[in-house]
Amino acid sequence: MKLSSLITRFNHAKYCAIIFFLLLSFIVQGQFRVIGYVPLGRQMPDFSKISFSKITHLNIAFVNPDSSGKMVLPDGFDSLVKTAHIYKVKVLASIGGGSPNLHYGSLLDDNNRAALIQQIVQISVDHNLEGIDVDIENDFINENYEKLVTDLSNKLKPLGKLLTAALATWNAEKISDAALKKFDFINIMSYDQTGPWTPGKPGPHSTFPKAEEDLNYWRSTRKVSKNKINLGLPFYGYCFGTQYGESMSYSDIIHTFPGSENQDIVNPPTGGAIYYNGISTIKNKTALALKETGGVMIWQLLQDDPGDSSLLEVIQKKIKSGAPH
Repeated sequence: MKLSSLITRFNHAKYCAIIFFLLLSFIVQGQFRVIGYVPLGRQMPDFSKISFSKITHLNIAFVNPDSSGKMVLPDGFDSLVKTAHIYKVKVLASIGGGSPNLHYGSLLDDNNRAALIQQIVQISVDHNLEGIDVDIENDFINENYEKLVTDLSNKLKPLGKLLTAALATWNAEKISDAALKKFDFINIMSYDQTGPWTPGKPGPHSTFPKAEEDLNYWRSTRKVSKNKINLGLPFYGYCFGTQYGESMSYSDIIHTFPGSENQDIVNPPTGGAIYYNGISTIKNKTALALKETGGVMIWQLLQDDPGDSSLLEVIQKKIKSGAPH
């Protein structure tokens, strides 16, 4: 056989292999969700730090009402939506959040809920969103929660929009089965088991056994199907008795303490401890999610490190390996 023919066949095989792996990557991504939250606040974040190609969904946090009841979009909202859509990422506006917005107290009652929902739905339409994420927490998971979810579902589903939720296991009994059924999928906040609000209980706030326990509750006790659950992963740590404040991003931790990317705890020489999830734990949790859920959720993307120790890259490599172990 002529050398030119061998080269042609080699190149053909090489390109076929490349196409095969690209298709495999696409299929895996299509089956397994990678959902990242990005909070927008007073200071515009650097969107270039977000690896959009490694996520499937982006939840923009948070869109909440002001004192007049008007839903307010944070600065940079439309720019972030546009950038994410370039990468074919589905974008949702997340309402609520862990820090309570007291205006919800009256806006969720029977007299005001319809007007609030109309605003939320209109935002999803006007800003070309794929859906709405409900991160209503704590005291606002009350008698109005199921009504909010039901009414939102009735408005969003005919428009082809997603309705999702961020849920914690510790107060899960307050979420009715009827409300659960309205969500396309749920993001389990399997973190914050302790933190600055419990200074007398220093320790890890997001362990692997706790992730297993949380998933067992939602799958076995609440009977939520595998493909409707995403396991929440933290890209941050909590500080106890240190000089570094209450919390640190994963990126700050590994740059302040070289080599800590391969650990889950750092003991600074000045005292105290910082608890977080390093590379090994994130890899193991992703493997668990591949076996037991339909995806992972990240709080939050801007806390990752863009270098060789990126946790998002760890997640991506584990997904591409397709091995849930």
